[in-house]
Amino acid sequence: MDIKERIVVIGAGFAGLATACVLAKEGYKVTMLEKNDQPGGRARIWEKDGFTFDMGPSWYWMPDVFDNFYALFGKKASDFYTLKRLDPGYRIYYGKDDLLDVPADMHQLEQLFESIEPGSSKGLQEFLAQAEYKYKVSMSDYVFRPSHSITEFIDLQMIRKSLSMQLLTSMSSHVRKYFKNPRLIKMLEFPVLFLGATPKDTPAMYSMMNYADLALGTWYPMGGMNEIVKAMVSIAESQGVEIKLNTEVTRLEVANGKVSSIQTSNGTYEADMVISGADYEHTDQHLLPQSARNYSERYWDTRTMSPSSLLFYIGTNKRVEGIQHHNLFFDEDFDRHATEIYKQPQWPSAPLFYVCCSSKTDPGCAPEGSENLFFLMPIAPDLKDDEAIREKYFDLLIDRFERITGQSIKDNIVVKRSYALDDFKADYHSFKGNAYGLANTLAQTAFFKPAMKAKHVKNLLHTGQLTVPGPGVPPALISGQIAAKEAMKILEKNAAQ
Repeated sequence: MDIKERIVVIGAGFAGLATACVLAKEGYKVTMLEKNDQPGGRARIWEKDGFTFDMGPSWYWMPDVFDNFYALFGKKASDFYTLKRLDPGYRIYYGKDDLLDVPADMHQLEQLFESIEPGSSKGLQEFLAQAEYKYKVSMSDYVFRPSHSITEFIDLQMIRKSLSMQLLTSMSSHVRKYFKNPRLIKMLEFPVLFLGATPKDTPAMYSMMNYADLALGTWYPMGGMNEIVKAMVSIAESQGVEIKLNTEVTRLEVANGKVSSIQTSNGTYEADMVISGADYEHTDQHLLPQSARNYSERYWDTRTMSPSSLLFYIGTNKRVEGIQHHNLFFDEDFDRHATEIYKQPQWPSAPLFYVCCSSKTDPGCAPEGSENLFFLMPIAPDLKDDEAIREKYFDLLIDRFERITGQSIKDNIVVKRSYALDDFKADYHSFKGNAYGLANTLAQTAFFKPAMKAKHVKNLLHTGQLTVPGPGVPPALISGQIAAKEAMKILEKNAAQ
């Protein structure tokens, strides 16, 4: 195939890699410019003293999205890594000696619901049937639309489907229609925390995440989530993509309504098309001249952002007993923590948190007889971040973990690293230090999200978690594919003129 136009993709996260792979397959000459010393964006790894930590995403949901992406290149997930379905998918701690394991088997799950709330297994069947419908409609009709304007969604069939998708009902009220037990409600509301808003402010459309969780299952790629990055890099390079690491884009020069050159820490690049998978606000407000920006500073400041996170990567020199691969600590007030993230932003008084211990599934992540632990506490974006605050919460989380699981680990910690707001800003230019992009509120769904197309620059597109379809690894893969298709449309139109 003849080499077509030159394309530069900024950022080698999931969205950028997906964009690059698809465009290179179509014969375009693609160069990726990545600021950091390894590809993967938030899915980088950190290795120390025999411990390997996934630095960001740790949940492998929606395996069909990965399968569909690999199939574009005649591949499947098993060509790159071994997937293991976790059973139980995860554990929820409601307090000391009060826990719930979420089984992979649907019959066992129904029995669990019935044991907690008699009669609720029928409600679960109805709830998941609706969730399955939403998932399948979303993944076929909604999610691959570029959402340039409302006109993409104005047809009778889509309006009917939108009403049945419960866009105007909250997740909170939807769950409570079927279930009364607070433990079950917490379980079903938890997946929307990844979407960056409270269940009261998240459309019930996103119960499709419960279908992804409970029906499609929680999986783990042996070797860690970075195996997905390695798979995508392998595909990109096989298609001829050139990946330049340690190459930070510092400015996009614009002339005659087009990006004329890309200034970087390692020289200047030129391209016929630029797709930015970097933080959208950073690209829009800091890389482009003011006259070429899509939005104002005030626009960005008034967006509802997803939470940030305080993370701790911890290696112990002993086994940690009795925990699962994924563990949710819901022993404090959910609503109070949510209020301190979304309504009255502040460091939380009694936070919920999550602990991943991938060495339970994958012993190669830690030296023999050891464990790797990943603590995550959701926090409001744009808070003050310093070492004293981090240490205060480290002590709080470890104390709670030890009390609830009934064991001591503090004296057995041999590797420790914290990661929070200032690190998200420094490593990813993350707006306000957010971890997951924009909150998926109704006012920030589909065509209400920041536009993929640049309004004043003909050869610039945006992809990733701050534009369509939204935050998360599978949506990032989809965002990259949408951006690639839109880029091809623009280039083909220009070639025809």
